[in-house]
Amino acid sequence: MHTVAVLALDGVIAFDLAIPLEAFALARLPDGRSAYRVLVCSPPGEIDAGAFTLRAPHGLDALAEADTIIVPGRYDMTRPAPEEVLDALRRAAAHGTRIASICAGAFILAATGLLKGLRATTHWAAAGELARRHPEIEVDPDVLYVDNGQFLTSAGLAAGLDLVLHMIRRDHGAAVAADTARLSVMPLEREGGQAQFIVHELPPRPSGATLEPLMRWMEENARRALTLAEIAAHADMSTRTLNRRFREQTGTTPLQWLHRARVRRAQHLLETTAHPVERIADQVGFGSPTAFRDRFKRQVGTSPHAYRRAFRSAAGV
Repeated sequence: MHTVAVLALDGVIAFDLAIPLEAFALARLPDGRSAYRVLVCSPPGEIDAGAFTLRAPHGLDALAEADTIIVPGRYDMTRPAPEEVLDALRRAAAHGTRIASICAGAFILAATGLLKGLRATTHWAAAGELARRHPEIEVDPDVLYVDNGQFLTSAGLAAGLDLVLHMIRRDHGAAVAADTARLSVMPLEREGGQAQFIVHELPPRPSGATLEPLMRWMEENARRALTLAEIAAHADMSTRTLNRRFREQTGTTPLQWLHRARVRRAQHLLETTAHPVERIADQVGFGSPTAFRDRFKRQVGTSPHAYRRAFRSAAGV
């Protein structure tokens, strides 16, 4: 039987802890036997899991028994993990143990040095901080999970279940994984390369900045087919100067900023209205539905129809 050890540290996110416990416990082989033995391991003492505390039945020495170790996230992702935990993970890795992180658990896994030179992911809101702290890791914020073979990382809460189902499928085949997915009321077909649904903030529009009136005018006129030359003319400057000042104040170009503003408006309309995609493309200022779909997919990571299915509010039904 495959042994899975779930690591519990102080401040652990309870849902991150519960996902692998539940999913691996539900997995059954074709003859009905449990596919996994699941152990909860931690340093000595009580563990703060937010709404409750727990005392794990196994210590860190049990990690040496595991075929797979799961590292859940913690509420404070910047809190250093105890050195004894990092050492235990390194020893397990040296013996070939598979180690996977859920959400902000990637920070703990990254601190071991085991992800050096590898691609990894975490929740999109934490990806920038992970990349800043660990420039030796290629952080991809746009996927559900990354499988490097021995080391795996996942994005947010639901992506943690995607990753667990992926590992079950690797271990025991699609039929066992599909049965586990049905018991978990979870689709099996979400692949790791599918983008996280990210709320893309607009580049900054600094209050009092010299370009603030121009950016406000661009938002008000986003439905029009604005060109760089027209924007520069409205600002009474050359296109070269406009590009330079835009980069200084927002970190991007005028047209990139405008496209992001249009997509953000489109996200709102997809969530709150039943307007056809073709109408929304016109409302937000794209020249054609095809251009809108292409830009939306590049920025959000999925199609307008898929985004609407995921996020349409009751008010928009």
